[in-house]
Amino acid sequence: MAVPKRKTSKSRRDKRRASAYRLSKATFVECPQCHELKLPHRVCKSCGYYKNREVIEVE
Repeated sequence: MAVPKRKTSKSRRDKRRASAYRLSKATFVECPQCHELKLPHRVCKSCGYYKNREVIEVE
């Protein structure tokens, strides 16, 4: 059975782990009604539409 000769240092261990903890960029899509950028699968904040239907009234 393979056994490491020396203890892995905290910095070496954390460098390996840090690769999985990156933030991903937020994706935006264009609203088909008002052409503003919005998050996908969410109601548009500027016009209140979702899936070509008015869901909330925006003043």
